[in-house]
Amino acid sequence: MSSHERYELEPIGWVRSSLLDPALAPLQGDEGAPDAQLALDEAVRDAARDLAPGDELLVLTWLHRGQRDVLAVHRRSDPANPVRGVFSTRSPDRPNPIGLHRVTVLAVEGTSITVSGLEAIDGTPVIDIKPVLEPIGDR
Repeated sequence: MSSHERYELEPIGWVRSSLLDPALAPLQGDEGAPDAQLALDEAVRDAARDLAPGDELLVLTWLHRGQRDVLAVHRRSDPANPVRGVFSTRSPDRPNPIGLHRVTVLAVEGTSITVSGLEAIDGTPVIDIKPVLEPIGDR
């Protein structure tokens, strides 16, 4: 594999949220994130056909406002914390700014999925959605 190989991602939708400023957004979804919508592209409508209220999902986003050249940060943006490599943090600033968000589906209306627990800002590209899996013994 060449280190110069490139890969392309196509958004499947976008976050619609009242969160407009990353500096004012909660650091995690369970820290006061407002309900938000996943506005999916019509081309992926059939992929979302089995989603229902109460489902827990992992939403992968492209943190488009993240800085890709940052390799170390203060955890939770607090200078009192020691500097750590971004791979041991949830910082949006990282070489590939992929966000991972555990959310709960509140409603599904066509290609609009209303969720709770999403701290991504309005306009954030959604790159994939996966179900939260229960431990094997619980399936």
